[in-house]
Amino acid sequence: MNNTLQQLYRSSLSLLTDLYQLTMAYGFWKEGIAEREAVFHLYFRKSPFKGGYTVAAGLAHAVEYLQQLQFTDEDLAYLGSLQGSQGEPLFEQAFLDYLRDLRFTCDVDAIPEGTVVFPSEPLIRVRGPLLQAQLVETPLLTIVNFQTLIATKAARIKDAAKGDTVIEFGMRRAQGIDGSLAATRAAYVGGIDATSNLLAGKLFDIPVRGTHAHSWVQAFESEEQAFEAYGQAFPHDSVFLVDTYNTLEGVRHAIEVAKKLEPTGFKLNGIRLDSGDLTYLSIEARKLLDEAGMGYTNIVASNDLDESIVNSLKQQGARINVWGIGTQLVTAYDQPALGGVYKLAAFKQENGEWSYSLKLSEQLEKTSNPGIQQVRRYYDEQGFIADMIYNEAVPLPEKVLIVNPLDSTRRKSVPEDTLYKDLLIPVLNKGKLVTELPDLKTIRKHREEELSKLHESIRRLLNPHSYPAGLEGSFHQFKTDLVLAIREKGEAAMQERLMQQKQSD
Repeated sequence: MNNTLQQLYRSSLSLLTDLYQLTMAYGFWKEGIAEREAVFHLYFRKSPFKGGYTVAAGLAHAVEYLQQLQFTDEDLAYLGSLQGSQGEPLFEQAFLDYLRDLRFTCDVDAIPEGTVVFPSEPLIRVRGPLLQAQLVETPLLTIVNFQTLIATKAARIKDAAKGDTVIEFGMRRAQGIDGSLAATRAAYVGGIDATSNLLAGKLFDIPVRGTHAHSWVQAFESEEQAFEAYGQAFPHDSVFLVDTYNTLEGVRHAIEVAKKLEPTGFKLNGIRLDSGDLTYLSIEARKLLDEAGMGYTNIVASNDLDESIVNSLKQQGARINVWGIGTQLVTAYDQPALGGVYKLAAFKQENGEWSYSLKLSEQLEKTSNPGIQQVRRYYDEQGFIADMIYNEAVPLPEKVLIVNPLDSTRRKSVPEDTLYKDLLIPVLNKGKLVTELPDLKTIRKHREEELSKLHESIRRLLNPHSYPAGLEGSFHQFKTDLVLAIREKGEAAMQERLMQQKQSD
């Protein structure tokens, strides 16, 4: 998997960012604060799909990007060609020379891929020179937002399938090449069992599966001939698509061909339903297959499925046991973006003292958290109990109190002897890898274990129970005091301007 993104595009990805990241970097450099130490956190504000949890994903690609960060001569030539509104170069040559020697040297702590996470919890913490930490905002969000979104969608679909096999079929509907590859990888993290995407299978060692299209059947004079030819080509791996003309007749033709080929060692692996009333058709198809002594033959369903439809079909008694999920999964059709953000939370002053920072908003959920944050997860033998965000730079009180950041009246006390683990772990130290990143199958297994420790009321698709996650009590009070101080300062400044205006009048 090493350097797969670079191998795919065969070019530098250092310009995979927004222009304002470079203009801010230039401003920091001009101001002489580019090397000042800062701390940023990447997090999201709401769990997607109106769900009760989110699955972290994309870290491996994010780390790969950071380790490869380097501006090539071509990158710098392009930046040097950019002009301001008056026709002058946007960036001076000395800054471009600075970028030529730039390598990523920040510390990165992150929550491992496959971990279940909740709003406001930092998935990634970047600590190091201000310019570098700011520069990587957009690419980190691009990678982590999308893969986390798709991994969560896949986990919900796999949950709805209740142990059935789920195959990702969505490459043709994905948002471009990188969209299809990233979506397949993330879907595998989230729990899908295989993909039709061959390149993703090769790059990420994901099992590949497939059937045939309607065009295969249309290319023969009869459905029976099409099935027989395919069965002869793939005697142990045939799944016949039966709805080209008439679904139940297609099932009967599939059975006839399977029986005809049985003496040659043929065994029909499955039939696929791609249209119509999937509950009725799967029930009738199961009857026909069972009557023919073909109880081993799977019934595969596709046709714009998502977790809600899968769940509904299950409740209706559909006899489907393999699910092909395409468009709804790889595009996260009902929520096309996670909405993750990347915010400055601490900045070291000239005297070496930390200055804590937050972004204030009229919307409470958009007010960021200050400090050098860590996430502590409390658990027992039954599973996860609660998550607490705290400031590492400040000693914790003996009694643990967790406060909901959006409703301070919602609080949870945690007994002193409760087991816990801190979720953010060191990944990069001064830009060097210090933790061996697990392979995709290990990440997928971790996601399965994580969800098993989450109460099923939090995992349900509709109106899930809210998992207790929030700020440590004294940290919540510190944030509140900081917000009040900023507002008071702003009001004082406004009053001063009004007084000056009156005097000038």
